[in-house]
Amino acid sequence: MPFVRRDAQGALLSLHRQAEGGATEWLADNDAQVLSFLAQQADGFEQLDADFIRVLEDLIDVLVDRHVINMTDLPPAARDKLAARRDHRRPSPLAELNLLGDAPGDDNPALRGFSPFA
Repeated sequence: MPFVRRDAQGALLSLHRQAEGGATEWLADNDAQVLSFLAQQADGFEQLDADFIRVLEDLIDVLVDRHVINMTDLPPAARDKLAARRDHRRPSPLAELNLLGDAPGDDNPALRGFSPFA
């Protein structure tokens, strides 16, 4: 199905439904070069999608915090997905508890800079 455009080294640059300038060679849908090209393109889009989803989550949080929308305005499935992602992305309040206290004689300032309890 795809017509392909190649660079000077013969690597695929783009796929086209119809033959057009520079894209006159036809390859089968299941050709290894076509499948490899599609896999490379998908990897980039998956990362862009993941980044965009994080932007949308942050936007929803801002809108809720500013009382522009309420979480109850969203469909239940959307609320459940946002809650699941929020729980996964953010540490729980229990993670910040210092249940053991500071170690006696702990004079290591290098490690203290990494501690949320210092």
